[in-house]
Amino acid sequence: MRARISRILDRMSDFFAHRKGLLPMIGVLMVVANFAVQFTSPGWLASSNLLLHLGVIIAILGILLAWAL
Repeated sequence: MRARISRILDRMSDFFAHRKGLLPMIGVLMVVANFAVQFTSPGWLASSNLLLHLGVIIAILGILLAWAL
């Protein structure tokens, strides 16, 4: 099990090493999508701000990962 997780992390590290701005861009797009969802659908997704929270977390992790690589 640990070997599988290690291989997955190695592959992800190799993938994101060449695409350092991908995760922050995905995070920004999720924040913009949350802004659009709030005006278009008054449902659970808009009231919970799920895309906003996930977008901020992904963007911060992307910046930290880009800094480390």
